[in-house]
Amino acid sequence: MFAALNIKLYFIKKLFFLSSILFLFINFVDIKKNKNLSEINFPKNSSVVFPYLQKNFIGFKEVLAFKESQGKYNVINTLGYLGKYQFGINTLKRFKIYSPKKFLKNPELQEKVFTAYCAVNKWILRKDIKRSVGKTINGIEITESGIIAAAHLGGAGNVKKYLRSNGKVRFFDAYGSSIQSYIKEFSGYNISTIKADRKAQI
Repeated sequence: MFAALNIKLYFIKKLFFLSSILFLFINFVDIKKNKNLSEINFPKNSSVVFPYLQKNFIGFKEVLAFKESQGKYNVINTLGYLGKYQFGINTLKRFKIYSPKKFLKNPELQEKVFTAYCAVNKWILRKDIKRSVGKTINGIEITESGIIAAAHLGGAGNVKKYLRSNGKVRFFDAYGSSIQSYIKEFSGYNISTIKADRKAQI
């Protein structure tokens, strides 16, 4: 009788031990899985809240850069656009930059190119900015910063077509972003410190 009881107790203890091991293993896997998910979905620099930025040119360029590359200077996208602001090779040539590798390794140069490019686009779009700022197109108020952000996405020529057609002619990039969405998303920034300049250089 006692032998049978001891055997039962032995098996109960064994079962409890194995159940505990299984429980710990399952929890470990869940913790590991959740950790990996948090790293994928919420990288350290993915915050979309910028409480420290003002609605000036600095705020404008940093929010736009986050949209383009999460603010990373060394990024090359699948279409070959480069850097923090995702410039194409032809745009860089406009500013006499012929080495993508050197461009990616030079944050100061990237900032200078962005500022100069905004000045050029301001000059190209100067008449459209004068005519369109303050108007509403497709329910969106047109602002200078929205126009310049849209030009960064789709080029000044496509922004002209959008504004002059009263929003009927639209442009989407290869990833589905539209001129109209940029006009809306980047509206209301004071970028008056950037002066229109057809010959802007770095």
